[in-house]
Amino acid sequence: MRLFLLTALVMVAFAANSVLNRMALAGGEIDALLFAVYRVGSGALALAVLVLIRDRRVPLAGPWRLIGVLSLSVYMLGFSLAYVVLDAGVGALILFGGVQVTMFAGAVAAGERVPFLRWVGAGVAFAGLAWLVWPGSGAAASLLHCGLMLAAALGWGIYSLVGARAGDPLQATAANFILSVPLFLLLILSVPVSPEAVPATGRGIVLALMSGIVTSAMGYALWYSVLPRLQASLAAVGQLTVPVIALAGGVVFLGEAVTWQLVAASVLVLGGIALSVLAPRWTGGSGG
Repeated sequence: MRLFLLTALVMVAFAANSVLNRMALAGGEIDALLFAVYRVGSGALALAVLVLIRDRRVPLAGPWRLIGVLSLSVYMLGFSLAYVVLDAGVGALILFGGVQVTMFAGAVAAGERVPFLRWVGAGVAFAGLAWLVWPGSGAAASLLHCGLMLAAALGWGIYSLVGARAGDPLQATAANFILSVPLFLLLILSVPVSPEAVPATGRGIVLALMSGIVTSAMGYALWYSVLPRLQASLAAVGQLTVPVIALAGGVVFLGEAVTWQLVAASVLVLGGIALSVLAPRWTGGSGG
């Protein structure tokens, strides 16, 4: 029961990132880029403290570090910019579906043996994503912002593939966050201020800090602590709840509408992913 509750808490934390980001941007509380800067900076500080408490040092060097830093930065930037327009649930669904498709493509490129059902599941999930982002589908509002969230999904998917090779995921995540901070500071100093940019309010900054410290840093730390005790398939299926929680959070806290197109696209994406991640168990193999 304790493991179940901890896993549920992690899923809520991951979904809360979407709700917090959208809450800050939809309310005009902070600029999207500045939100990302606060999120990365506060997350880096919190993760550094966690690793220092545990190891008394935070090594920054490591294999695939440059790719990890760049992919994390693409995720953070695309995530925040997309939520200028996208609803919390729509954004989370595009992100989650895109991450799974990216990781599936990475497995195929690496030469892994892929069960037939996993191909079918990936195809169904991709069809759901295509419907979700298709212009005029009624499920999503802006092709540009859907594209930004797909870029974030690509970044997080690559980050996850690289992170799977890390001997210490928490330490690697802390290093990647820390090394991403200078990139975001350089970006915010070099990008001209938009005439439409809104000044950051105290509430907007608090929401960004909550996203960085609580739902990102603490969420990742908790996830890495429970992940070794979960079966791989259970962990993957458990993450299917993230877009659903984000959708519910958007309805409750932001008053976002749920259309039949969004529900249908969600069923395709989540159903396809479930079929894909469960395929190795049903076929009696690992898929590797």
